[in-house]
Amino acid sequence: MKIAFVGPTYPFRGGIAHYSTVLVRHLREAGHTTRFYSYTRQYPTWLFPGSTDKDPSTAALRVECEYILDPINPLTWWQLYRKVRADNPDLLVLQWWVPYWTPFLTVLSHYIKRHTTIPLLFVCHNVVPHDGGGFLDRRLAITVLHRGDAFIVHSEQDRYRLQALLPNANITKMYLPTYADVAQQGRPADLAAARAHLGISADCPILLFFGFVRPYKGLEYLIQAVRLVLQRRRVHLLVVGEIWNEPEFYYRYAREMGVADAVTFVNRYVANEELPLYFEPADVVVLPYISATQSAVVQLAFGFGKPVITTHVGGLPEVVQDGENGLIVPPQDAEALANAIVRFLDEGLGEKFAANARRTAEAQTFAWQTLVQSIEQIQAGLGQRKA
Repeated sequence: MKIAFVGPTYPFRGGIAHYSTVLVRHLREAGHTTRFYSYTRQYPTWLFPGSTDKDPSTAALRVECEYILDPINPLTWWQLYRKVRADNPDLLVLQWWVPYWTPFLTVLSHYIKRHTTIPLLFVCHNVVPHDGGGFLDRRLAITVLHRGDAFIVHSEQDRYRLQALLPNANITKMYLPTYADVAQQGRPADLAAARAHLGISADCPILLFFGFVRPYKGLEYLIQAVRLVLQRRRVHLLVVGEIWNEPEFYYRYAREMGVADAVTFVNRYVANEELPLYFEPADVVVLPYISATQSAVVQLAFGFGKPVITTHVGGLPEVVQDGENGLIVPPQDAEALANAIVRFLDEGLGEKFAANARRTAEAQTFAWQTLVQSIEQIQAGLGQRKA
């Protein structure tokens, strides 16, 4: 099969770039001729909320691609359209996750549908934004996605949201694949050295909150939970990831809760090769999310063989199996979260959950090859829209 694939990759950072890179790698390994078109830039500096959108990793995930797109330069959209039209692939795969991409994707999909017979497959990482979902977000999603011939989503919640917007949409739900590829970029950490580097004693359990810190992720509830846990046993919370809005709010909140000495903030994007330093010493990864669709953090944790404590939101309970590879609590409930952490530690659930987490990461359900096979089946069902 001949595929045209559009999405971010190195030197851009983050989960969507990792996803695109690894998926293209597996499509090519499966024998599919895959032309990967990526961006010369993603966002104007004034619009991006983080420090930079570039990946600092020396052990970066890379694949061959053609850097052509600038989302605020329509001339590059036209150049991409002409290249795809001339190549005439069996499938064009586009990524959708935030409304920012509406102008580019609307124009590209319009010309593809109007002037070619190439089927369009949208991979919807978020049908509407985590912290959005209002009328405008829904209208922009419809504007782009109504031209799709098929869709892949990674949670039941996103399937429901997409069906609500496009009742006749051809939707396939696939679990977000394992991120063991990313976990394996760094060398295994010396646990004693890692704890020494972090300033955490060998006998103190470590809770890890990992990833960009944004309001919908509910970090304040985890800080509250740490205060409650400390009344019963020792723990240390590692918050590892760039804080997009008001870092001082979280620093001050930890002080107000009286847990500043038990919380370490690493307020930056962590390079791939540094991941073992934070994941391997951790006893459990905690996602206290207020809302979600799915999260690559769960798959990254399982790639390291780490259990997960999370909230019952979005697609997280579809992957985290309560009592098997983690624990699930209601969202915005610091007491329930604290009780789950104490239960995990007091009942010694770590070894059992860790073994199950590793098995989850290795399961065929979460294999990239399974996603590739699904794309093959979707393309076979669509064929070419030739007159």
